[in-house]
Amino acid sequence: MSSVTSPGGRVQGANFTPHHFKPFSSHEHFQQVMRALRKLQESGFYWGAVGGREASSMLRSEPPGTFLIRDSSDHHHFFTLSVQTIRGTKNLRIHSEGGGFFLQPDPQNTCELPQFDCVLKLIAHYMGKGPEGGPGRNEACGGGEVKGRSVYLINTGGERVPLELRRPLVTSLSSLQHMCRRTLNHHGLGESERAEQLPHTLKDFLQEYDAPI
Repeated sequence: MSSVTSPGGRVQGANFTPHHFKPFSSHEHFQQVMRALRKLQESGFYWGAVGGREASSMLRSEPPGTFLIRDSSDHHHFFTLSVQTIRGTKNLRIHSEGGGFFLQPDPQNTCELPQFDCVLKLIAHYMGKGPEGGPGRNEACGGGEVKGRSVYLINTGGERVPLELRRPLVTSLSSLQHMCRRTLNHHGLGESERAEQLPHTLKDFLQEYDAPI
């Protein structure tokens, strides 16, 4: 695999800790990760270099379904989803390849998981708020369907716990403009024909953050 990295072999201008040396499969992959990072930094629930133990401590007193996104401590990955479940806090690596972002595959299942060009769209999908995945989408691979969305099962201690994402643990308050943008995205205005009637500055603002969460 060819590696396209910034000088020194790491992402520059990002909030990654020094142990991140994951290579990029192409220049397009590099740009995809950078776009995802910029959107995460605007999301209000990206916690950067927080470690697994600290994430578990922060989520421990929260209800099941509370989650956050952080940098992965595994140098093979960029991001990790930490979520509180009925069996405690679980950490799921978010895989990143040229085709997009997806959750770690179930070793007991050979099907491909849905992929997304943005981490936030992946989260929205498993919250039941986002569009369907890209190449490789297969509902049965996640373990079934609930209200039309795929169910991802977490393997833990010999059990399989359904992944439930209900609300993010925020690290910062969002501006009124950003909250309005999320609402418009949730209703699909940014991708509708009506978006063509919007002023260019507003269209650009919507496109900079096109996730509904």
